Amino acid sequence: MYMSKSISSTQKAYLAGFLDGDGSIYVRLKPNPSYRFGFQIAPYIVFFQSQKEKEKFQKICDLVQLGHIRERKDGILEYIVNKQEAIRKFIDWVQPYVILKKQQVALMTEILNKKQSINNYRDFQELAKLIDKFREINYSKKRKRRILTP
Repeated sequence: MYMSKSISSTQKAYLAGFLDGDGSIYVRLKPNPSYRFGFQIAPYIVFFQSQKEKEKFQKICDLVQLGHIRERKDGILEYIVNKQEAIRKFIDWVQPYVILKKQQVALMTEILNKKQSINNYRDFQELAKLIDKFREINYSKKRKRRILTP
């Protein structure tokens, strides 16, 4: 599946620090009528770096090997981890070391676990409430409450 080589505890601690400083962890509910309850659940872990540091940033991305790089038009590079299995693996690595984003890591884990046990609309609404918690603990400029009705 992902990355066959092992990564050291020092590297895991470094990645946790990178996440704390230049990373973001969140889940979005994206409207999508092709999904069961009309929304796609989209989890993300994203790292940011200036394109001026592309060579150094690439070394970190090569270490992680769980996502992909995107070059934004504003001169920022993003390393995006957005597959559930990859996010779980990354969280396993950094969870013991993360400091500033400890709440986000715990919430992401709770959301990924809950996502696996959605049986009805009420379960989905509970999951949506958990996802909305990211708006409270992250520094979102677009804070709006989502109200889901059947």
